[in-house]
Amino acid sequence: MTKSVALKRSVKAPTKAQSKAALKSQRTPYILDEQIGFILRQVWQRHTMIFARDIGTNLTPTQWAALSKLAETGPCSQNQLGRLTAMDVATIKGVIDRLTARGLTETGPDPQDGRRLLVSLTRAGQQLADKTAPHALAISKETLAPLEAKERETLLALLNRLR
Repeated sequence: MTKSVALKRSVKAPTKAQSKAALKSQRTPYILDEQIGFILRQVWQRHTMIFARDIGTNLTPTQWAALSKLAETGPCSQNQLGRLTAMDVATIKGVIDRLTARGLTETGPDPQDGRRLLVSLTRAGQQLADKTAPHALAISKETLAPLEAKERETLLALLNRLR
């Protein structure tokens, strides 16, 4: 027997367990708990729990976003409102349909462009927005409560940069 054949016979193939261990050690470590998307989703879940508990009325976060943006900007097209509240076309349509069914928003022709409809708050919608705004501010404050004032400022600034 030649030296090379003897050497080949003495080298054993790795077992399945050894192969799996070697493959595992070559993988890039991905720890879910350390990932930004996962952390943001957990923070969002905590925030929506606080929102549902404290908003003081039967509004979803998306409905509140539409009401508060209309209170802030005044009437605008549904398309523009969707852009201002980061909602896609289907979502903003559903939100406005539900708010209109509750008598909180209404649509009417744009005086500048008769082909376009504007969404606006009804009197009841404006009153609800005014009444709910302090609750919404308290919800934001509670969401950020675990942080010091400077940390809150830094977090919001950093999140704004990620938009």
